[in-house]
Amino acid sequence: MAENGVAIKTDENDAPTSCLTLHSGNDSISKVIYTSSNSSYSSVLESSIRNLRFSTPSTPKPLVIVTPLGVSQIQEILSCAQIHGMQVRVRSGGHDYEGLSYVSPVPFAILDMINLRNIYVNVENSFAWVQSGATLGELYYKIAEQSKTLGFPAGVCPTIGVGGHFSGGGYGTILRKYGLAADNVIDAHLIDVKGRFLDRKAMGEDLFWAIRGGGGASFGVIVAWKIKLVPVPSTVTVFTVNKNLEQNATKILYRWQYVADKFDKDLFIRVLLTVISYKAKSDYVENPIPEAGLEGIWQRFYEKEAESAVLILSPYGGRMSEISESAIPFPHRAGNIYKIQFLVYWAEEGTEATERHMNWIRRLYAYMATYVSQSPREAYINYRDLDIGANNEGNTSYRQASIWGTKYFKNNFKRLVHVKTVFDPTNFFRNEQSIPPLSH
Repeated sequence: MAENGVAIKTDENDAPTSCLTLHSGNDSISKVIYTSSNSSYSSVLESSIRNLRFSTPSTPKPLVIVTPLGVSQIQEILSCAQIHGMQVRVRSGGHDYEGLSYVSPVPFAILDMINLRNIYVNVENSFAWVQSGATLGELYYKIAEQSKTLGFPAGVCPTIGVGGHFSGGGYGTILRKYGLAADNVIDAHLIDVKGRFLDRKAMGEDLFWAIRGGGGASFGVIVAWKIKLVPVPSTVTVFTVNKNLEQNATKILYRWQYVADKFDKDLFIRVLLTVISYKAKSDYVENPIPEAGLEGIWQRFYEKEAESAVLILSPYGGRMSEISESAIPFPHRAGNIYKIQFLVYWAEEGTEATERHMNWIRRLYAYMATYVSQSPREAYINYRDLDIGANNEGNTSYRQASIWGTKYFKNNFKRLVHVKTVFDPTNFFRNEQSIPPLSH
């Protein structure tokens, strides 16, 4: 179909979306195409699935996985997918909490960025270019190789792919000093629905604004990011509370709320996650939760399903309160004392175990409604939660999408919809929580 030789071919006896294969006469391209008949298909699919809830026999599988080596191959894949009406999900690290980067209810392909992980660090001018398939661990290692005093304000889990992390905002241990990862992005390379390769100047400030916290998967394929490196201290302070401390823990957390957003900017908090089946939710706290409220949380953490549950509190203040909530799509700034992430893990297999643990965290979330932000009840896009709303399998309306959209983006959702309408009016880049164009 094109000079690179990549094409999507349909079986003439079936509907175009029911029987898709990729073929190519170019050996370099054929080596990065995986269908279910390929012996490496399963291993490639599972290589970056971080939530085992989406690695079951009943989980929908892609018709094809493509691991492009460069921009031209991505452009060709997008062109073929549009011709044949096949949905494309873009995956970098695979940490998407609802598996949206590698699971779809309709026939789809995975565009896996795993081969695009180059990193260039310029110490003299304190910046770096990093491709979307690189992980945070690789980025930190590359920076540390060349500088002992520079770092980057992003997450703590080393296997997170920078593609999704940066485009959703990007939390880390030094957010109170430097803000989010997205606050420190200064350029990007993106391939849009027309196949155009765009940098910041070419895409314009509206699209550049949207991909820094609005979720890049709604707007195109982000190939690389230019980031501003920042000075970092040589040590960090770790603060943890174990539920075995019982009543003392409640009092500690209650008092902590009154100083959480007032600590020195050089005081950081470190948290690590594991790979297992899990469900997560998020909330923002504007006023301290009373001791009685905290005790109610504590009681629920002693239930059987909460054996491996985690409550992560990320203090605000500092740089997070200094940046305007409209500077980038991420709106959760001044007025919040801290962010809560709720996580419940389980190793048991089967639908029954999944439902028990999912119901537990949903009950906890319902209990928290009195104590957290209201109208909207805010949530963080990188802690995807389909419980708060989802699009239709096909196209969705602005009204329906705003149910979840205002929770993630508040008033910034309207501007995101405007950008989507301009740059992807046919809604090609879509998922269960993608930004819709106004015409859909």
